Amino acid sequence: MRWLQRLFRHAPALSADQEAVLAACRGRPPLSVTALLADLRWVVVDVETSGLDPFADRLISIGAVEIVAGRIPLHTGFEVLFRQAEASSRGNILVHGIGGSAQRSGEEPVAAMLRFLDYAGRSPLVGFHADFDRIMIERTARSAIGWVPDNVWLDLALLAPALLGSDGEVTRRGLDEWTEQLGIVNQSRHNAVADALATAQLLQAVLARARRAGVASLRDLVRLEKDRRWLERGR
Repeated sequence: MRWLQRLFRHAPALSADQEAVLAACRGRPPLSVTALLADLRWVVVDVETSGLDPFADRLISIGAVEIVAGRIPLHTGFEVLFRQAEASSRGNILVHGIGGSAQRSGEEPVAAMLRFLDYAGRSPLVGFHADFDRIMIERTARSAIGWVPDNVWLDLALLAPALLGSDGEVTRRGLDEWTEQLGIVNQSRHNAVADALATAQLLQAVLARARRAGVASLRDLVRLEKDRRWLERGR
């Protein structure tokens, strides 16, 4: 009956080894929202895509770094390139620098997505304008493996002005403006890993200010982000 369930779910066929990896990912216990910020492992994510429409364009690569005990271990960074049936446009390639031959020789999407999910675990996922990254990853996960992870996502485009900005500052600054203000050097803009590393350094600053402001737990930080999102919508 398993094949019949797959048919009606439109889920892709996975090998036995891939099924085992997926089962391990799904079986990890959920993260407690009462966890203290200082105790968490954070995974900061950036994606490169074939365009700017998260509902129509394709995921080309994911770059990620982790923050553990407040530090970024550079040797544990993550990068995966998703194999494309056809390369993205020349203009798009000029933005992220991933050429056509590299796109066509990337990892098969099932294996690529499972590698990312295994790396991410249940850690909170953080991005700058994170809704874009989240939608791209969730769409690709649904298509590739028939399952969407339920990690907590946080958006630094909302949290940075809430914790590092001046009173009443609206969400207008881009990642480049925040990194310039904090003296963060991005060695390769629009490279997924380099952008994730710059974003992770911004997250370190946000977390330090959050603790000084009495934002102690993951629940507190999620609530702050939701409040900021609500305020921005009302402007």
